[in-house]
Amino acid sequence: MQDTKAWLERAVIGLNLCPFARAVHVKGQVHYAVSAAQGTHELLADLATQLKELASLPADVRDTTLLMAPDCLRDFFDFNEFLAQADDVLVDLGLEGDIQIASFHPHYQFAGMLQDDITNYTNRAPYPTLHLLREASIDRAVESFPDAEAIFGRNMLVMQELGHAGWQALDVGASSPAEGDAGFVASSRHESS
Repeated sequence: MQDTKAWLERAVIGLNLCPFARAVHVKGQVHYAVSAAQGTHELLADLATQLKELASLPADVRDTTLLMAPDCLRDFFDFNEFLAQADDVLVDLGLEGDIQIASFHPHYQFAGMLQDDITNYTNRAPYPTLHLLREASIDRAVESFPDAEAIFGRNMLVMQELGHAGWQALDVGASSPAEGDAGFVASSRHESS
């Protein structure tokens, strides 16, 4: 969990990759949950629990949840495929439209990008992570940040300027891909905000 907090503080907030993250972090409204799951069924159960808890609490107590799965879905392609099942849990609980799930992974790769492209690092976290976000909070944040659609492009530029050496200097635990894994991803559905 400390690795994820460091990543949030140094990369996400420190590089301003998500201009909405600082406020909830400072207010202590980010909940960190570590799943002991070693398989997808266990992780889906933990996800359901975290979704229910988030929905049951007021936003000023818990605005968002980071569900980390350090022992599950270490392969990005498997993780990316799992996201459809995660969305199914959201629908089954009747929370679609209230909560959305964003994704982060140590080997995150945007569609059409080489695995070692530095822009992938906007979504690289120390562990496979499901970010549970309240739709109402996203809407409020976007209203206060009129050029929200420009965030993704700005993040790509920030990462290109930072480069691999700059990322390594942040010491956030989301490492470069394993040797021999370079290639292209056919599709990846979530983008960072």
